Formats: sequence, structure tokens, C-alpha cells
Amino acid sequence: MKGSYILLIELSRDMEIQIGKLGRMEFRKGFYAYVGSAMNNLEKRVERHIRKEKRLFWHIDYLLENAEVKEVIYTESGKREECKLAKNLGKYFTSIRNFGSSDCKCGSHLFFSNNLEDLRSKATMGFKGKILRKNLL
Repeated sequence: MKGSYILLIELSRDMEIQIGKLGRMEFRKGFYAYVGSAMNNLEKRVERHIRKEKRLFWHIDYLLENAEVKEVIYTESGKREECKLAKNLGKYFTSIRNFGSSDCKCGSHLFFSNNLEDLRSKATMGFKGKILRKNLL
């Protein structure tokens, strides 16, 4: 399956985390939405993000070493829609500058909120077509 996804993530305390070549970054306790896409094996990409044991490669891998994926929202699509989804989330939430967007022109693919429900509702607004959810709580 090809498509786009949003990971809803909880960080249980304020932390400073080394994020690959981005360097050390401050993260506040709360909830984060990370936007991505997989044009080959969406299921495997999401499974990799959820798995704790993995080689650290993407920016999100470093954050997920210290945080927990609570929910995955995803949709099938033959084209990359992550930038459009990120732009939508950027209208409502604080973005973490340069996070997860080194291969595009977006300012970020990671967004912060104190409220999981608000993050969830705004995240699904950007999707067209069938929305699937995997609740990991």
C-alpha cells in the first residue's frame, strides 16, 4: 500500500534530545503529530516507527526513542501528500523547525499541542478519501 500517515505521539516529560544532524533540541511535555508518506510499503514504514528496536535514521527515530506513538492515522494514495498535510497542521499548531522536512521545502513535519483531541481532529481535516486509524493505547 502507498500513502500518507500521521503519527500521534506523546512525550511524558520535557526533554532535550539529540536529533541526528539537527543537533540537540528542546521538546515540551505533550503531544506531537508527525507527518510522513511511504510510496512503497506504508504498513512496514508505520510498523518500523512503532518498533522500539531499530537503527536511528530519520529525525523521528530519535524522538521516538523517548516518546510513545499513541495513534496512527493513514490513508492510501498514489502520490505524496505529506507536505499538504504538514501545511494544514501548521495553521493550527506550533511546528518544530526543520524536523522531518530535509527532503522538501516545508518548514517542518512535526507539530506540538497540549491537547491530543485537538491534534487528532485537526490532523484528520487534511486527509481526503478513506481515513484509517490504528489506536495503540
